[in-house]
Amino acid sequence: MKKFFAEFQAFISRGNVMDLAVAVIIGAAFSGIVNSLVKDIVNPILGVLVGRPDFTNLFLVLKDAPNYTGPHTYEALTKAGATVLGYGAFLTAVVQFLLLAFAIFWMIKVVTTARNRIAEQAEKLFADSGEAEKKKAEAEKKAAEAKAAEEARKAALAAAVETADLLREIRGLLEEKRGR
Repeated sequence: MKKFFAEFQAFISRGNVMDLAVAVIIGAAFSGIVNSLVKDIVNPILGVLVGRPDFTNLFLVLKDAPNYTGPHTYEALTKAGATVLGYGAFLTAVVQFLLLAFAIFWMIKVVTTARNRIAEQAEKLFADSGEAEKKKAEAEKKAAEAKAAEEARKAALAAAVETADLLREIRGLLEEKRGR
């Protein structure tokens, strides 16, 4: 049993596992920021342009609930048992996804550009010395390691986004179950 815990501790304290854990946490926090951006900034602006600030109440009633006389909102109709096509919630989710993907794209682009400039400057500095070949090989190795680390971070961030989406789905199902 002692050996098992020692192996587990060695596994959990590896750099990749810790990087993944950090990426998941940051991804969840970043997702919250994007959700707020969409809900509190983008939706109101689009609402002014389109004429509707709340996209969650954009829906089509496919089948009314029998004997329902309450308010005709998305939430009330779905609770009453009506068949409702809620395209407004879908539009909000699409906007959130596009903003998240755009922000990640720019973040990776900035990091990659900065790394390339640093590598170019390092190459120029090393070209002047007698150890240029050795240092160039080291720089290429570091660049390859940085690229591998970046790929791992991208994968971790994608996993974090997927985890956040799954958590949102679970939260929605739980809220839906509580509403019944």
